[in-house]
Amino acid sequence: MELSIVNIKGEDTGRKVSLNDAIFGIEPNDHAIYLDVKQYLANQRQGTHKAKGRSELAGSTRKLGRQKGGGGARPGDIKSGVRVGGGRMFGPVPRDYSFKLNKKVKQLARKSALSYKAIDNLITVVDKFDLTAPKTKEFIAITKSLQVADKKPLIILADANKNVYLSARNLPKVNVVTVSELSTYAVLNAKSIVLTEDAVSAVEQIFKA
Repeated sequence: MELSIVNIKGEDTGRKVSLNDAIFGIEPNDHAIYLDVKQYLANQRQGTHKAKGRSELAGSTRKLGRQKGGGGARPGDIKSGVRVGGGRMFGPVPRDYSFKLNKKVKQLARKSALSYKAIDNLITVVDKFDLTAPKTKEFIAITKSLQVADKKPLIILADANKNVYLSARNLPKVNVVTVSELSTYAVLNAKSIVLTEDAVSAVEQIFKA
């Protein structure tokens, strides 16, 4: 798949870049995408939820009624989970939600996500994406020139660029990542992808295995 390379003003540079079909042109695997996104979201969970059981409550253990003859179930103490103010039965406890996912499955998922964007013609390649200083106003002007300002763009850079990151930090619908930080969730969550020319080569290097 070939795409024209544009500059940050949205002007065609007259050059083209070939996107590797082994990365941007595969048959997407929805189940791999599901597993990778599920793992990503699970890893975001802190797992610090906690409810107190009956053994953790302060209260009397005095038996509230006699064992037999009361006409109902045998009464427990005031901390019983069936009573108002009692402990929580089978309540949440701190746990780790993360789980293992094979590297090849994760790579397949990311290739599938990128292929979906390529199929929908939602990928733009720029020769370079650089700012001399953190300027949100200038960053917005660039996204408008690239016609992605209202398309929830994901900016993918080959290497970290502090000025670009700081310029986009206050924009809620813009995400800036490096190739090494690229995730299936980030690709699917974006409505358009902006790749620098260097990032295209970096993506191919990472996914060549």
